[in-house]
Amino acid sequence: MTTKICIYTMHSQTPFIFTLLLLGLQTITTYHLVAAGANGNAVVVTCIDKERHALLDFKARVQDPDGVLSTWTDEEDDDCCKWSGVTCNDTTGHVTRLQLSYNFGTTNLGGEISPSLLNLTYLNYLDLSGNFLNGTIPKFIGFMTQLRYLNLGSNNFSGTIPNSIGSLAQLRDLNLAYNSFYGTIPPEIGNLTNLERFQLGCPERCVIENIDWLANLSHLRTLRMEGIFIAKANHWVDVIRTLQKLSSLTLYKCDLSQVMYPSYSSSYDNSSSSSIVTLELSNNNLNSSMYHWLFPLTSNNLSSLDLSENMLDEIPKYLGNLCRLTYFKFYDNSASIKFPDFLRNLSGCTSDTLQYLFAPSSQLTGSFSDEIETFSSLLYLYLYDNHLSGAISEKLWELPMLENFEVFSNSLSGAISENIGKSKLLKLNLSNNSLEGVSDRFADHMLNMSYVEYIDLSSCKLGPHFPKWIQKLKNLTRLDIADTGISDTVPLEFWDAWPSQLRYLNLSSNNITAKVPDLLSNFDNRSIIDLSSNNLYGPIPNVSSALTLLNLSGNKFSGGISFLCQIVDGFLEFLDLSNNVLTEQVPDCLWNFRELRVLNLGHNNLFGRLPASVESMIKLEVLYLYKNEFSGELPLSLKNCTNLNFLNLGANNFSGNVPIWIGENLSGLYVLSLGSNNFFGTIPSQLCQLVNLQLLDLSQNNLFGTIPSCLNNLTTMVQQGLVPTQTVYQFAIPWYGSRTARPDIIYDEYIDRATIEWQGNAREFSTILGLLRIIDLSNNNLTGPFPSELTNLHGLIALNLSKNSLGGDIPRNIGDMKRLLTLDISSNKFSGGIPSSMAQMTSLNYLDVSYNNLSGRIPSSTQLQSFEPSRYNGNAGLCGPPITKNCIGDEESEVPPIVGETEGGEEDMDELQKWFYIGGGIGFATSFWIACGALVLNRRLRYAFFHFLDRLKDYVYVKAMVFISKLQRAAHS
Repeated sequence: MTTKICIYTMHSQTPFIFTLLLLGLQTITTYHLVAAGANGNAVVVTCIDKERHALLDFKARVQDPDGVLSTWTDEEDDDCCKWSGVTCNDTTGHVTRLQLSYNFGTTNLGGEISPSLLNLTYLNYLDLSGNFLNGTIPKFIGFMTQLRYLNLGSNNFSGTIPNSIGSLAQLRDLNLAYNSFYGTIPPEIGNLTNLERFQLGCPERCVIENIDWLANLSHLRTLRMEGIFIAKANHWVDVIRTLQKLSSLTLYKCDLSQVMYPSYSSSYDNSSSSSIVTLELSNNNLNSSMYHWLFPLTSNNLSSLDLSENMLDEIPKYLGNLCRLTYFKFYDNSASIKFPDFLRNLSGCTSDTLQYLFAPSSQLTGSFSDEIETFSSLLYLYLYDNHLSGAISEKLWELPMLENFEVFSNSLSGAISENIGKSKLLKLNLSNNSLEGVSDRFADHMLNMSYVEYIDLSSCKLGPHFPKWIQKLKNLTRLDIADTGISDTVPLEFWDAWPSQLRYLNLSSNNITAKVPDLLSNFDNRSIIDLSSNNLYGPIPNVSSALTLLNLSGNKFSGGISFLCQIVDGFLEFLDLSNNVLTEQVPDCLWNFRELRVLNLGHNNLFGRLPASVESMIKLEVLYLYKNEFSGELPLSLKNCTNLNFLNLGANNFSGNVPIWIGENLSGLYVLSLGSNNFFGTIPSQLCQLVNLQLLDLSQNNLFGTIPSCLNNLTTMVQQGLVPTQTVYQFAIPWYGSRTARPDIIYDEYIDRATIEWQGNAREFSTILGLLRIIDLSNNNLTGPFPSELTNLHGLIALNLSKNSLGGDIPRNIGDMKRLLTLDISSNKFSGGIPSSMAQMTSLNYLDVSYNNLSGRIPSSTQLQSFEPSRYNGNAGLCGPPITKNCIGDEESEVPPIVGETEGGEEDMDELQKWFYIGGGIGFATSFWIACGALVLNRRLRYAFFHFLDRLKDYVYVKAMVFISKLQRAAHS
C-alpha cells in the first residue's frame, strides 16, 4: 500500500527537505503524518488503520452499557490514539497501551476477549481488570509476546488457565486475581522469568501440583495467591526462600493447615535471612503448630504480618524479636488466647517498633494488663469484640504516641481513670462495656484531652447526671453517648459547645429531658444527629441543611413540622420523626428532598392530604406514615417514587380507590400496607404485578368484589425458600481525623418495621420482617369464592380472609400451603367440608374457621385436633374432634355383657381403657422431655427427673401388664 503524505508549508526550502524525508520513510506503509503548526517542524502521528479496525472489532464483541467505549467510532478520519483507554507510540503510531480497567472510569464491559487484539502487535500493556468479562482466558493470549503488563483481575473468567500464558516471556506484571478459575495452575508460568509481580485468585478450586516452577521466578518481588490449594506442595517454604527478591507474600485462604512441612529448629534465634517485608497468611485454618515453619519466613526485614482468621491459641516469643515490625493484624482468630500472654510474647524489640495492632474478634481473654506500657510506639490499638475483662490498665493512657484506641464490645468494668487526661488520643471508642464515666470532680483531667476528636462511650454507665466535661472538648467532631443511663437535663451551653465541625451527635436511648434550641450552625456537611428515645419536648428546632440523617423519634416533640421548609440544600437521606405528638399538616415544601431514602412520620397526629411535592423524593425507599390522621386520596405524584420498596400508610383515613399505579409504577415494593383506612372499590389486578411483594395488608377498609385470582403471580410468595429480604438501610458518612489521610466510615442504620394483625393480636415486626410472607384482606366486603390459585402461594405463612362475605367451598388443594402458620377464614359464608388435604398442614399453629356454613367431619391430624373447639364454632354441620358433636356412625354400639362377667367387670374394662389412655399420654410426655428437657436441666434436677422416670416406668409397666392380663382373661371367657 502506498502512503499518502500531505504537507502544508510557508517556507521555500521545504520541498527539498520533504523529498529527503520521503526517501527515509519508504518502508513505512501504514500510517499518516500530518504537519502541525505554521512552520511545519512538528509532526503528529495518527493510529495505524489495521490496529484501529482491531479495536473496533474488540468493541463489537463486548457489551458496554455504560458507554465507556463511546469515543471509539467507525469514522475514517477518527484517530484511535485519542480514544479513551488507548495510548499510542508518539513516533510510530502503534497502539502500545490499552487500559480499560475500573480505575480508568466507570467501566462495566461484558462479553469475551476478541482475537482481534492479536493485530495490536506492539501492545505491551493490557489492563481489562474490574469488568464483567467472561468465558475462558483465550489461548491466543500467549501470542501477544510484547506484553510486559497483563491485568485480567476482577472479572468473571472461568475454566483453566491456559498453558500458553507461559509464552509471555516479557511479562513483568501478571494479575489473574478475583476470577472463577479451577484446575491445576500451569507450571509453564515458571517460564516467565522476568516476572516481578504475580497475583492469582481462585474460589478454592485451583491446585498447585508441583511448586518447583515458582523457583524460576527469581525477579519476583510480589506474590499474591488466594484460594489456591497447595497441600501437595509440602516444600513450599523452601521454594519461597529461594526467591531472594521477594518482599511481599500473600497466601490467603490456601488451606495451609493441610501442608506438611519438616520440623524446623525450635531454638528460634532469628537467624532467618528472609527478604520478605510484608507477609499475609490469613484464613488458612492454621493452628499453633504452624509456627515452626513460619520462622524461616520471618526476619528483621519484616514490617507487616497478618495471621488473621486462623485458629491460633498462642503467639510465639520469636515474634517479639522482629525489630522492624510495625504492622500486626490478628483479627477473627477462633482459638482463645490470654491477653497478658499475648502482650508478653510480643514484648521484645517488637514492642519498640509496633505502631499498628489490629486484633478484634480474636477470642482474647483476661485482663487489660500493664504489659501494654512497653509498646511505646503504638499509634493504633484495635481490640474490640473480644472477651477482655476488668479495668483498663492505667499504663495505657501514658503511651506517648497512641492516637486511636478501640476496645468496644468487651466486658471491661470499673471507672474510666482520670489518667485518661494524660493521653494524646484523637479517637476513643469504649462503647458496649460496663465502664463507668469520669465523675465531674475529675473533669479537669478530661480537659487535658485537647486532641480528642472522636468519642464513643455508648452503652457505658455515664449517668445519671449529664457529663458536663464533654462540652469542654472543643475539637470533637463525633460524640456518641447513647444508652448511657443519663437521666438529666442538658445544659443550654452544651448545644453551642462546638464550632461548625461536628459530624456526628448521638444522645439516643437515654432519659434526657430538655427543650432543644435551633441547631443551625454547629454541623459540618453530611452530618448525623440522633436524639431518639428521650424525653425531649417542645417544637422541633430548625436544623442545619447539611444534615444527612436526623432521628428525633420516640420523644415528646409537639407542633408542626414546618422546619422542613428551612432545609434547602438537599443532603438529607434519612428523617425519622415517629412516635411523637406532632400535629398539623405536612408542608408542601418537599422539593429539596431529592436524596431522601427513608421518611418515617408514623405514630403522630398529623392530618390532611399528602402534598404533591412528594414526587420530588425520587430516591425514597421507605415511606412510613402508620397511625396518623391523614386523609383524602393518595396523590398521583407518589407514583414518581419508583424506588419505594416499603409503603406503610395503615391506620389513617385515606380514601378513594386503591390506585392501580401502585402495581404499575412501584414494582420494587416488598411491603404494601394500606390497612385500617377508608379505601373502597375493588382490589386492582395490577397489584399482581408486584412480584417482590411479601406483605400485603388491605384489611379493615371498604373493599368489595372478588379476590383477584392473579395473586398467584406474587412470585416471592410462591417461592418456598425463606431467603430474607434486606430490611436494614445503612447510612454512611466519612469521618476525617486531623492526622488521617483516609477517612473512617461512620455508619448508622434504619430497620423496617410493620404492625401486623398476627393470630388475633396486633404485633410489630422488625428484625424478622424480611422472613414474613403475609396476605391480610380481612374486615372488608369481599364476595365470591376462595380462589384456588391462592394455594399456589407455597411460601405464604399467614393468610387472613376473615370478616368478609366470601362463599363456596374451601379449595381442595389448600393443603399444598404447607408453610402456613396462620389461617383465618372466620365470619364468611364458606360451605361444604373442610378439605382432607388440610391434615397435611403440619406447620399450622393458628386456625379459625368459625362462623361459616361448613359441614362434615373435621379431618383427623395432629394439628386440626389441637385447636380450641371455639375455632370451629358457628358451623352447625361440623362434627368430630375437637368439637363434642359426633359424626354419624361415631356412636359406640352397645355390646351385650359377656357371660359370667358382672357389671363390675364392665367397670374394670372402663378402668383399663382409662389407664391405656393415661399410659399413652405419659409415654408421649416422657419421650418429649427425654429429647429436649434433660438438656437444659441442672444436675440436681436432672437426677430427680430421671429418678422419677424410673419410678414412672415401673408404674406404667405394672399397669400395662394388668391391662394385658385382663384382656387375655376376657378373650378366654
